[in-house]
Amino acid sequence: MKFRRMSIEVESPEQLGYDSIRNNLAESSYTDALFRELDPGVDLRELVLCYGSHQGHEGLRELIVKGKPLTSGDVLLTIGAAAALFMIATSLLEKGEEMVVVHPNYATNIETPRAIGATIRTIGLRFEEGFALDLDKVRSTVTPNTKYISVTHPHNPTGACLDDAQLKELARIAEEKGIYVLVDETYRDMVFGPQLPLAAEYSPRLISISSLSKTYGLPGLRTGWIVCRDQQLMEILLAAKEQMHICGPVLDEELAYRYMLHRDAHFNRIKADIQEKFNIVKAWMENEAAELWEWVEPRGGCVCFPRMKDPGGIDLDRFYKILLEKYGTYVGPGHWFEMPRHYVRLGFGWPTASALQEGLSALVKSVREAVIAG
Repeated sequence: MKFRRMSIEVESPEQLGYDSIRNNLAESSYTDALFRELDPGVDLRELVLCYGSHQGHEGLRELIVKGKPLTSGDVLLTIGAAAALFMIATSLLEKGEEMVVVHPNYATNIETPRAIGATIRTIGLRFEEGFALDLDKVRSTVTPNTKYISVTHPHNPTGACLDDAQLKELARIAEEKGIYVLVDETYRDMVFGPQLPLAAEYSPRLISISSLSKTYGLPGLRTGWIVCRDQQLMEILLAAKEQMHICGPVLDEELAYRYMLHRDAHFNRIKADIQEKFNIVKAWMENEAAELWEWVEPRGGCVCFPRMKDPGGIDLDRFYKILLEKYGTYVGPGHWFEMPRHYVRLGFGWPTASALQEGLSALVKSVREAVIAG
């Protein structure tokens, strides 16, 4: 495999330096949690720092599928969703084989298969079509050499969502073709409307992945998971995990378990805050930004993917320079997702409401100041 660093990581806020950004609208997660918020009475002095269960903390795996027609045996804990994506790609793909993936997408969904030497067949999600997934295109793109389809719900960076009929059709395609469908559900809990079942509930051919990083603001715990009812595949993925790092970090998994014991209390607060911030962005799009920016309104998550209405008249390098250096505001440029740079991923879950409002105003001011003189 030939690895290369991804722009989204090289240019990430943590690499740039948080102290150089006043209004951080580049983050794709909810506000980072403080340790004291996990469990006010947490005392881990008696925790044995041994090798943990290779599948992961049993109690946490049970909580992940609580109330669902799944068992803890259908869950494999991973070091974040990123490790899950890596394990699936390296377990299902060989050099020269194919995968089908929606585009734009989180870079790891594409870059790891590329490093393997796999052929990547993309299904373009178009702004003009509301970034909706065309299942006829998916079906026609699959070939006898395809090993899996990769989709996201809600989608990063657009916030577009799948529906029940689409997941059922994806399950049919997978079963007919004898392939898998990877559904990245990292933002699933943030869907604005009714909640769908886990993708893994639809078919043993569907693989769900998620983590505590995005919805719960716990990226530092590095706790994610894979859910799938195909036990033969899960055994292969367990082998991959064992060869990478044997087991997960016991301390992280214990803290994640204790957090999830009180999930509802945490999530009710988070959900209300995300709704408030989403309303700020929506009002901005409908008023202050309406002349210069346009978007497909997200249906879930805490990110959206607006674009400039007239990019041909804008010096884009100057725009990003003014935005950061003059206004202290940072967004995810379109090239993070192999898209034109007049698109930006705008994260509204991480900043405070005041920083969000200031950053949104900066986006309008920076476009105006970067207009190319006629």
